[in-house]
Amino acid sequence: MEEEKRNKDNSFSKVVGDKEKRKLKAQGENKSVWSGLGLFGMVGWSIAVPTLLGAALGIWLDKHYKESFSWTLSLLVAGLMLGCVLAWNWVQKENKEIHKNNEDGME
Repeated sequence: MEEEKRNKDNSFSKVVGDKEKRKLKAQGENKSVWSGLGLFGMVGWSIAVPTLLGAALGIWLDKHYKESFSWTLSLLVAGLMLGCVLAWNWVQKENKEIHKNNEDGME
């Protein structure tokens, strides 16, 4: 009976200690509104840059190599798709990192 009580006390202490470590770690990380806006900006630029580069290359190709289709529209869409894939991969990587940090804090 006494040993069971000690185990409960130890497990309770461990849970409280783990929560305290996570809270202190979260307080140590300086997450502000600006860092959140920075993340939005990063995703936005990772989509905008390939889209604009595709459009610029398309305009140049339209001037120099006439075709029955629009290089500008084709490469604009290709750049947009590439940018979305890049942004998706970046967000997934960040999500895994956040979940990994949360799991490490729980152990």
